[in-house]
Amino acid sequence: MKLTFLGTRGYIEAANRRHRRHSALLVTYYDTDVMIDCGADWKGEFQEIGPDAIVLTHAHPDHAFGLQDGTDCPVYATAATWSSIEDYPIDNCTEVKPRVRFEIGGVNFEAFPVMHSLRAPAVGYRIEAGRKTIFYVPDVVDVHDREAALAGCELFIGDGATLTKSLVRRHDDKLFGHTTVRAQIGWCQEAGIPRALFTHCGSEIVEGDERTLGPKVEEMGRERGVDAAIAHDGMSVVLR
Repeated sequence: MKLTFLGTRGYIEAANRRHRRHSALLVTYYDTDVMIDCGADWKGEFQEIGPDAIVLTHAHPDHAFGLQDGTDCPVYATAATWSSIEDYPIDNCTEVKPRVRFEIGGVNFEAFPVMHSLRAPAVGYRIEAGRKTIFYVPDVVDVHDREAALAGCELFIGDGATLTKSLVRRHDDKLFGHTTVRAQIGWCQEAGIPRALFTHCGSEIVEGDERTLGPKVEEMGRERGVDAAIAHDGMSVVLR
């Protein structure tokens, strides 16, 4: 399984050469290419990638608005996401049901609901291909049934909106926003996941000095026995 970070920038105005495009991941397994998320940055351009399918985590602009003009390839999304983009001219639509596995060209996906947005309910994906398992969740406060979601994963790809300062907010009794990189590394320690990469980078990373912040993330990982790093546009990881 090969993972290519097509984009690693969150829903922010700032951008730089390492974090230029909205977060999107390409999962390649033999002859199959699956693109996860297609934000506004990708409108009119994702066709050059030529994915066999597109899987969406939720309907926020930086994850779904690239599909406003439609696509011929199959698109997979939850009912909540489809209700938000029902006007998009997409003919090949498949509804993703939480905790029900589905397969695309030998790659198995399982959606786990996550806390993130009140208006655009999101999921993270447990992804399996061959003998390799990862979990991908670019926007998250917490993962429902996190123990099951992360069990046996070799790699966690998480939310890089903030390193140590919580961006979690509360409306009535519901939480929304983004948890910290530090907290997510803690999840990896608890689950025994040896490696973590962080995408969907926020202003702290994109406007900051990554020569300083990168080692900071690495140190947070070492403290918990996790190989942790910040992903960047164009980065590739091969899991053998």
